[in-house]
Amino acid sequence: MFTNFFYQLYKFLEPGLYRDEKKTIMPYIFFPPLLFLIGVLLVYFIVMPITWKFFISFQNINPKNGIPIILEAKVSEYVDLVVELFIGFGLAFQLPILLMMLTKLKIINYLQLKKFRRYAVVLIFILAAILTPPDVISQVILALPLVLLYEISIFLCKRIK
Repeated sequence: MFTNFFYQLYKFLEPGLYRDEKKTIMPYIFFPPLLFLIGVLLVYFIVMPITWKFFISFQNINPKNGIPIILEAKVSEYVDLVVELFIGFGLAFQLPILLMMLTKLKIINYLQLKKFRRYAVVLIFILAAILTPPDVISQVILALPLVLLYEISIFLCKRIK
């Protein structure tokens, strides 16, 4: 659905664009939905199983001493968590597109991105801590791809100049 919307938008704008404008706009039409989908698939296949195991680990049905703890998950809470993670990871994976746009608009350049790398890694880990459930593994699963995307963004921004 997302891709179809962007495709229809491109087809609407295409007759009024010059050849070099078409080349310029194509990555901004094609890659955002693809990166969003990659973020959603990462959540669905990797983060959610790990997160679910984390929450189930608190369950203690037959304790020797103390009160039994039983997980009574509500479907609405589960769906809320999954949707929040889908949106969070999908938007976080838009990092290369954002940095490329800022480079194209001459707001930043690849040298600034290289110089800011240390701070960016710290900010990425803070963002990952905010967007994910309270387990370290899902935070790292978000942060590592974002650091990789940041490095790829530096390379792409260098090519844009």
